Amino acid sequence: MSTTELAWFKSSFSGSQGDDCVEVALTERVVCVRDSKDVTRPHFAVPREGWTRFVGFVSQL
Repeated sequence: MSTTELAWFKSSFSGSQGDDCVEVALTERVVCVRDSKDVTRPHFAVPREGWTRFVGFVSQL
């Protein structure tokens, strides 16, 4: 799946200015993450299980 075919979205906590934000796109197996300020740069992907653990960890901070 190419980057343009992915349905990218920002967090509902993102500011209206669009600075310092990441976008994510979900696939069946991975969560893709990219810099919203420069969408031409490569994204990275993590397995869904890893993303779930990461979100659980940061939500406790």
